[in-house]
Amino acid sequence: MPLSKVVVVALTFALGGCVTASVENDRAETTGLLAGESVVVMAKSYHQGNETEADYIKCVEKALTRGSSSLNVIPNQQFIDNLFPWFEPRTAPADTKGLVALMGRPGVPAAVKSMGVRYIIWLDGGTERVSQGGSLSCAAGPGGGGCFGFAWWQDDADYEASIWDLSDSESAGTVTADYSGTSFLPALVVPIPLIARTQAKACNGLAKQLRSFISSTEAT
Repeated sequence: MPLSKVVVVALTFALGGCVTASVENDRAETTGLLAGESVVVMAKSYHQGNETEADYIKCVEKALTRGSSSLNVIPNQQFIDNLFPWFEPRTAPADTKGLVALMGRPGVPAAVKSMGVRYIIWLDGGTERVSQGGSLSCAAGPGGGGCFGFAWWQDDADYEASIWDLSDSESAGTVTADYSGTSFLPALVVPIPLIARTQAKACNGLAKQLRSFISSTEAT
C-alpha cells in the first residue's frame, strides 16, 4: 500500500532556550473517528518505575484532548485494567500479527468495544541529556554572595508513535517527533535559567500531529 509522507520542520525559541523540531508521519491506511470512538496511548517499551515515561504518556493523553481536532482518550491504566492481563508489559502484542491473535480471544473484542477504543497509539523513545559544558561557581562572603559563570546543556527528545487500527487489526501508520533543545544558565551574581523545555515541546508537537493524522479522512 503506498505511503504518504508529511515532514514538518520548525525552529522555536522558548524562555531563551533554543529548540529545533522535526515531525514526520508515514500513512499506511485511511483513518478517521466515528462518534463514540476513542484512542488509548500505550508505552511500547515500558520499564516499571520509569516516571519520566509515565509522565510523557499522561502529557500526550492530555494534549490529544485539546484543540479543534481533539480526540476522545481512554486513560492508559483504565484500558490495561479492563483488559487484564492482555496488555500488561509482558503479554501485550508486539506487532499487528499478535494483535490479530489477541482480538480472537474470548472476551477481548467485547471489552474493547465497550470502551469504544478504535486506535491504540504505541509510544516508543525517550528524552536524554546528550551534551553539556561551561562552568558555574557560587560563593558567599561578609558582603554578600553570588554566582558567576555560564553553563549549558542539550537534551534530545526522540519519540515514535505507531497507530494500530483495532477495527481491522492493521497498522494505520507512524508519527515521529525529534526535538533537540539547548538550555543556558548565565550568572552574574544571580543565575538566569533559560530553559529549552524539550520534552514538553515534543509531547505537544507529537500530539498535534497525531490529532491531525487520526482525524484525517485522507485516502491512501
